[in-house]
Amino acid sequence: MAQVEFGWSMPAGNGAIDREAYRRAITKGLEIIPGAFDSAWLSDHLQSGSDDVLESWTALTYLAARHPELKFGHIVLCQLFRNPALLAKMAATFQYMSRGQLILGMGAGWNEAECQAYNIDFPPAGARVEELEEALVIIKTLWQQDDVTFLGKHHQVKHAYCRPRPTPVPPVMVAGSRPKMLQLTARYADWWNVMGADLDAVKQHITNCERACAEVGRNPATLRRTLHATCLCAPRESIVHELTASSKAGAVHEFIGTPKQVIDQMRPFIDIGIDYFILYCEGFPNLITLETLANDVIPHLSH
Repeated sequence: MAQVEFGWSMPAGNGAIDREAYRRAITKGLEIIPGAFDSAWLSDHLQSGSDDVLESWTALTYLAARHPELKFGHIVLCQLFRNPALLAKMAATFQYMSRGQLILGMGAGWNEAECQAYNIDFPPAGARVEELEEALVIIKTLWQQDDVTFLGKHHQVKHAYCRPRPTPVPPVMVAGSRPKMLQLTARYADWWNVMGADLDAVKQHITNCERACAEVGRNPATLRRTLHATCLCAPRESIVHELTASSKAGAVHEFIGTPKQVIDQMRPFIDIGIDYFILYCEGFPNLITLETLANDVIPHLSH
């Protein structure tokens, strides 16, 4: 098994927090995590009601330039938002400027409301998966070949070049658990991401993913398993209770408790092959969960 590693899923908007408070908390968080967390991540959305939401490529590029010691990725990019050849070029440029710190996270897209708001086509689910597959073919081909022509059902490129090529080639992480997404993952992904800390559900997703790998003749051990989940952790149970009580209404804490409790909750996922946890730490701009994970949880799990 690979070493168990961790990423911080940063909030991509400041909600009711003013800009300077948001920037201070993000900066402090990115100063806390090196040496414990391997990476930092942003979700890729254009709006969430009337809340403030940052455009994720711009924000992530800025943060990566300020913190070259970390890897960075999106959890995950909506393939509907960007021309895939342009996205290949953006990723290659990021990889060149960051000296190889990008993980390219990709998804089919699911939020119809934001697409309608921004006048972006939102086809049926099957077509979105087809589009994602063509996008991955174009991206991976442009990273490895010159003078690329691809005439797909949804996307086309003609005599396209992506120079400088990304070195090293970024790992591609695909998020999804439905059958067509798992088939696509088995064919094209280096990493696979599943959401939510429901152990029985994750076990079933892994079984289904291994079946998809077998169908395309792939060794499932070559596909890195990652988990995206929420976390609330503090040194003492009394603080955990305080943080839970002050959480937003409806907040779901998938890993929750003291360091020992969270370690005990995570170990069964490691036992079934999850070796990368991407954690959204509840309570932002309060960073107590992030600090506790870095100091008292990750050192016990990242062997």
